[in-house]
Amino acid sequence: MSVSRPVKLTREEVHAGLVRLRYLTTPRVEMAIFLAVNLEKPLLAEGPAGAGKTEIAKVLAALLGTELVRLQCYEGLDEARALYEWNYQKQLLRIQSDQAEQRGWAQVSEHIFSREYLLERPLLRAISAQERVVLLIDEIDKADEEFEAFLLEVLSDFQVSIPELGTITARERPIVVLTSNRARELSEALRRRCLHVYVDFPGPSIEAEIVRQKVEGLDEALAGHVARLVSGLRKLELRKAPSIAETLDWARALVALGVKEIDAAAVRSTVSLLLKHEDDVRRAEGKLGSLVASTR
Repeated sequence: MSVSRPVKLTREEVHAGLVRLRYLTTPRVEMAIFLAVNLEKPLLAEGPAGAGKTEIAKVLAALLGTELVRLQCYEGLDEARALYEWNYQKQLLRIQSDQAEQRGWAQVSEHIFSREYLLERPLLRAISAQERVVLLIDEIDKADEEFEAFLLEVLSDFQVSIPELGTITARERPIVVLTSNRARELSEALRRRCLHVYVDFPGPSIEAEIVRQKVEGLDEALAGHVARLVSGLRKLELRKAPSIAETLDWARALVALGVKEIDAAAVRSTVSLLLKHEDDVRRAEGKLGSLVASTR
């Protein structure tokens, strides 16, 4: 089965789409999205947790008007969980039913090893989709090197072999986004296979605009103060820096509390929305006064 040509988008269409979807980012990330769509190559997005890497795949799916298929990686993830499994319980019930009707094994096996009894996991679902989808392989650095090697093989051909069914080749090659928090080094082979972009936390000006667009009822000046304070927190030696999502949660909390101007007391009472480890909270407490002053 032949693989269809990729969807083509101009840089202007990509830019306009990102603006429409309210995804504010850097020209480098915007270029990476454009190339991932037009060159039909997987995009590897690396950077700190919470910087917006996963959002790239979500925005791509919305931009193209297609489904997002997500494979969440973790230690011990294997091919069966990522690709496919047989529905053993359903197969057993069919075997018992066929035995009661005294059908032979050849006839039984023809039924139980059909697509009806196959449980599609994310990789097979993306490959066998009738329309092009966006495949998100999230936090690939959490999976082990053996799974990474298997994934590399799948991404090279976009086809899988199922002994009982034969080879399944992608009718519509998925657009693939891989994310990594750099918990471990990825192989050079995988890097060569992918386009690469580093996604860092946005600067205060971009994050302030993100906050303005996504938090209703927030004063424009306060949005700038929020972004500058969070940027200051990220410069501390924290166990986990605040993510963009946590910035938005904090801004919504300030609106709910009726806070019009950030002061040390307001930050202390709500800092748990930004810092999720007690040692980070203690480390930041002594800096709150200077951090608040820097937002002015």
